[in-house]
Amino acid sequence: MYRLSNIKIYEDLTEKDIVKKACEKYKLNFNKVKEYIIYKKSIDARNKDNIFYNYTIDIEYNEKIRNLQEVLKEDFKLNINIKNHMTTRPVIIGAGPAGLFCALILVQNGMKPIIIEQGKKVEDRKKDVDIFLKTGNLNINSNIQFGEGGAGTFSDGKLTTGVNNQIGRIVLKEFVNFGAPEQIMYINKPHIGTDNLIKIISNMRNYIIKLGGEFLFENKVIDFEIKNNKLISVFYKSTNNLKNNNLEIKKINTDTAVFAIGHSARDTFEKMYEKGLNIEKKNFSVGVRIEHKQDMINKSQYGEKTKLKLPPAEYKLAYHGKERSCYTFCMCPGGFVMASSSDKNELVTNGMSTFARDGENANSAVLVNITPEDFKGKSPLEGIYFQKELEKKAFILGGSNFYAPIQRFEDFMKNQKTTKIGEVKPTYKPGVTLSNLQEILPTYVIDTLKEGILDFDKKIKGFADKDSILTGVETRTSSPVRIVRDESLQSNIKGIYPCGEGAGYAGGIMTAGIDGIKCAIKILENDT
Repeated sequence: MYRLSNIKIYEDLTEKDIVKKACEKYKLNFNKVKEYIIYKKSIDARNKDNIFYNYTIDIEYNEKIRNLQEVLKEDFKLNINIKNHMTTRPVIIGAGPAGLFCALILVQNGMKPIIIEQGKKVEDRKKDVDIFLKTGNLNINSNIQFGEGGAGTFSDGKLTTGVNNQIGRIVLKEFVNFGAPEQIMYINKPHIGTDNLIKIISNMRNYIIKLGGEFLFENKVIDFEIKNNKLISVFYKSTNNLKNNNLEIKKINTDTAVFAIGHSARDTFEKMYEKGLNIEKKNFSVGVRIEHKQDMINKSQYGEKTKLKLPPAEYKLAYHGKERSCYTFCMCPGGFVMASSSDKNELVTNGMSTFARDGENANSAVLVNITPEDFKGKSPLEGIYFQKELEKKAFILGGSNFYAPIQRFEDFMKNQKTTKIGEVKPTYKPGVTLSNLQEILPTYVIDTLKEGILDFDKKIKGFADKDSILTGVETRTSSPVRIVRDESLQSNIKGIYPCGEGAGYAGGIMTAGIDGIKCAIKILENDT
C-alpha cells in the first residue's frame, strides 16, 4: 500500500471523491486503486478565510509507484508470549475501560476472568443516572462514577491521547468491532459519545461472557488475603440492598487480581493502604466547569466564511502563571454539565456530550494544578481528603440537595453572589443555586482561575464573557494517588496489578484501555 499525504479538501465530498482528488494530486489513475483506507483526517482552521480538511489516505495500487512511501496494512494482533498456566481464575476489580480491555485480552487468549463491579451493568446504570438527574436521589454504588463502563461512559467518550502506539490503535479497532463509528480510526480528535458508548460496552460485555468471562455486577470487593507477601484470595459482598439482608461475604481464591478501580474508589484505596500496598500522593487538579454558547465557540474557531459542514468546534487552552498553571480539560462541544457525585453530601461536576454534540452550550473544566504540598497531613491519602472537603462545601453552598452552585463570570471577578442568569443558561441537573464560588474555593485556585480565563479570552474572544457560567466544583480530574508497581506491573504485594486511572497510570478512556491491555499481557506472560 502507498500513503498519500497532505490532501487538502475545501468542500464536502464523499470518501470516493476524496480519493479521486488524492489521485489527481499524485497523478494516479483512480481506476487502478484496488483498496483505500482513510488513515487520518483533521481540520486546518488556522486561516479562517481558507479552512480545509487535511487527509492522509493509504491506497493499494495495481502498479508500482515510484517516489511514494510504501506502508504495511495495519495488523491489529498482539504478539504475546503466553507462559502463564494459572490454576485459579484471574479477578478483575472494576468494569471501566481498564478492566474491560484487560478482560478482553485475557479471554481472547484462553483465560476466563471474573470481573467484579460494585455498580450495575451499563443499561441499568443509565436508569439510575437518569433518576438522579431528575430527582437528586443518588445511588452511591451506581452513578456517573461507578458502574460498567467507568466514569468515561457519561462524558464525551473522548478517545484522544498523546500515546501513539500499536496498543492504542488496537483499542480504537476493538471499539469499532463492538459498534463504534469507523471514523474514530482516523479523525484527529475522535469521540464516541455517551449514547454510543452504552451500546458498545454492552456488546463488549456479551462478547467477554461468550468466551468464558464472568461478571459479578452489584458486588464489591471489601478485602483480600495475603500470605508470604502474595495474594491468595479476595472477599466481596453484594451492594444490592434487596439481596443483601444477611450481608453474606463471599470469597474467591486467586493469585491474580487486577485493581482497575477508577479514580473515585476511595474506600478501596483506604483498604489497599491498610493492607500494606505502597501508595504515593500525586498531583491532580481542581476547578470549575465553564459554559458558553456553542455558536460563539464555533465563530471564534472557524470564522463565518467557510462553506464546509464542520463539526462543533473544540478548544484546548493552557495558561502558565507565576505560581500555578491553569488549563481547560475534557471540553464537551454541544454538551451538558453533569452531576457526578458518588457520595452522600458531596457534590462534584463533569461534562458530557452525545455523539451528535448538538446541544446549545459548550462546556469545559477550567482547572488549577494541586500538589501534595497543598495537603494538610502526611498520609498518602491526603489528596482524597482534600477533594472531599471541597465537594462537601460545594454540596452545602448548592443547598444540600445536589443542586450545583453556579456563578456568572462577571460576578466571580467581582467576588459577589450571582443574582440573575444572563445569556448563557446552565445545563446542570437536577438544578442550580445562584452563588458565590469564592466562598468555597482556595484563594490560590480563585486567583489562578481569574488569570487563566482572562488569558483564554485572548485566544477565544468571548471566553471571559460576563454571562459565562461557572459551575462548582470539578475535583475528579485524575486519581489523587498512585499505587506503586514494578516492571511486571505488580504492586509490592505479588499478584496485585494496580491498573488504569485509579491506580495513577492513565488519564481517560484511551490510556485506561491501553493500560488494561498492558496488564493483561503481563499476566499472560508471567511464568512465576
